[in-house]
Amino acid sequence: MDYKAAERIQDLQYFGEFGGVNPSISDSSTYTFLTAKTMFDTFEGNTEGCYLYSRHSSPSNLYLGEAMAQLEGTESANVFASGMGAISAVIMQLCDSGDHIVCSRTIYGGTYAFLKNFLKKFNITTSFLDITDLDVVANAITPKTKMIYCEAISNPLLEVADIASLSKLAKKHNIPLVVDNTFSPLNIGAAQLGADIVVHSLTKFINGSSDCVAGAVCGTKDFCLGLKDVNNGAGMLFGSTLDSLRAASILKNMRTLHIRIKKHSENAHYLAKQFERDGLKVVYPGLESHPGHELMKTQMNHEYGFGGMLTLDVGSLDQANALMELMQKEKLGYLAVSLGFYKTLFSASGTSTSSEIPEEEQKQLGLSQGLIRFSIGLDNDIHKTYLSMRNCMETLGILSPDTALV
Repeated sequence: MDYKAAERIQDLQYFGEFGGVNPSISDSSTYTFLTAKTMFDTFEGNTEGCYLYSRHSSPSNLYLGEAMAQLEGTESANVFASGMGAISAVIMQLCDSGDHIVCSRTIYGGTYAFLKNFLKKFNITTSFLDITDLDVVANAITPKTKMIYCEAISNPLLEVADIASLSKLAKKHNIPLVVDNTFSPLNIGAAQLGADIVVHSLTKFINGSSDCVAGAVCGTKDFCLGLKDVNNGAGMLFGSTLDSLRAASILKNMRTLHIRIKKHSENAHYLAKQFERDGLKVVYPGLESHPGHELMKTQMNHEYGFGGMLTLDVGSLDQANALMELMQKEKLGYLAVSLGFYKTLFSASGTSTSSEIPEEEQKQLGLSQGLIRFSIGLDNDIHKTYLSMRNCMETLGILSPDTALV
């Protein structure tokens, strides 16, 4: 696939107010006008390049939005104060009372809770299903369906969505395909594959330093402007505004995204192969044993690998907790949620980021209480990391010391 997102991001140049190589940060919540008419025209959306109030827009947020549009190859992008701010704005912009959503069965717990629980207040229903079974998806669509929603690589089971086929199905029914690409920025070009709207939690890989919370919506210019409409825009009226200082910080971090994603993927792939050879129950899209491996190869950007996320099922929650605590003690990473940090992060998804999903439903999905989700870090010597992780597993009896090293 011809995917030049990194080059497009690198080509963005903004001069600061005094010639700085970074754009100046607009540290203001409100902006002055020379004439009252210009203020009125700005409220009406009839002026270009004028700023009114930072909940509407700010220079720093627009710069980051332009970079996100370049990342996904869309006409435009809006940034938000969190990934859930972005996701909820998109859903509420597209749906009215009585509408229906077709959604992947495995998604981030916060998204699941919003769709299943919160939207009941608005009489909006969701069918959660196996997004990898296109016949099941097609049969779930009704005249009330307003979107197909999925994650490019699902949280936490790492199922791979066939974005191109889902896009064709969505277009057949004249509904948008909304894809959360948080787990795979640069790895997968969701918009290029046919997604109409792409959402991101910028908190994760894109920012990469675990020091802020932010989100983004990438789509057509008309849709992004609609989100900011002062009368009807969910993005505008929900008030999920990203702070300008944080937007400027994320923009600077995006310039190293291509380097970081390559290393995250390289390290995750190495560990996944080693763990599989050790006989452990590991899931990673880069392994031939993964059900979506061949599909992933057809839609990934090979330069950036299969991503930095993997899961390891160690059998029970007690074993998972013991292993994570020991790995943290041995300075192999942090027992923490989120992903995309320079250090490896690990958590038991069933009792953390997927805890909004009832345990009975988790069992039906194949989400074991012993499943650990890993966001693999930027370790320079990944073989050394592997040996240390293996030693932790041997200490706890998860892995036999007699297992031959490869």
